[in-house]
Amino acid sequence: MTVLLLGLILFLGVHSVRIFAEGWRTKQIAQRGEGAWKGIYSVLSIAGFVLIVWGYGLARQDPVILWTPQLWARHLASLLTLVAFILLVAAYVPKNGIKARVHHPMVLAVKVWALAHLLANHTLADLLLFGSFLVWAVLDYRAARARDRAGQVSYAPGTFGATAITVAVGGVAWAAFAMWLHAMLFGVRPF
Repeated sequence: MTVLLLGLILFLGVHSVRIFAEGWRTKQIAQRGEGAWKGIYSVLSIAGFVLIVWGYGLARQDPVILWTPQLWARHLASLLTLVAFILLVAAYVPKNGIKARVHHPMVLAVKVWALAHLLANHTLADLLLFGSFLVWAVLDYRAARARDRAGQVSYAPGTFGATAITVAVGGVAWAAFAMWLHAMLFGVRPF
C-alpha cells in the first residue's frame, strides 16, 4: 500500500497546486518560465502515475476486502462510466453543449469515473485509489468554478451537431473500452 499511497500523494499533489496554491504556482511560472514549469509538472505527474499503477498492482495481489460488491452496483457503474466517457470527450470537442453547460467536463469525468469504480469495487486499495480521485475531483471542480467566477469567464453556447458528435464518440469509446480494452489493460471484464 505504501507505493500506492506515495503515487497518489505525488500525482494528486502536483494536480492540486491550482486548488491550494494558485499564487505560488503563478510565481513559479513567472520565475522559471512556463516551459520549465510544464516540464517539472510532467515529470512529477508521470512518476506519480507510475507509482499509482505499480502500487495498485501490488495491492491487488494481497487484497484487503472491505465489503461485498452488489450486482446492481456493477450495472450502475457501467452506466456511470458511459457518462464519464461522454464527459471526457466533451473536454476536447469544440462548441459542444456539454462543455458549455458544465464548463469543466474532464474534472467531472474523473468524478463520475471514481464514483463508478467505488461502487463496483470492494478492497482497501480501491477505496484509496478511487476515493482519493473522487475527493480531488470534487475540490478541483469547485476551485475551477471559483476561478471562472473570479475571472468572469464565459463559455460559448454549444451546437447540436458538436454535442451529438460528443455523445456518439463518447459512446463508441466507452463500448470499445468496456468490451475489450478494460480486460486487456486491467485483467477485469466489466461485462
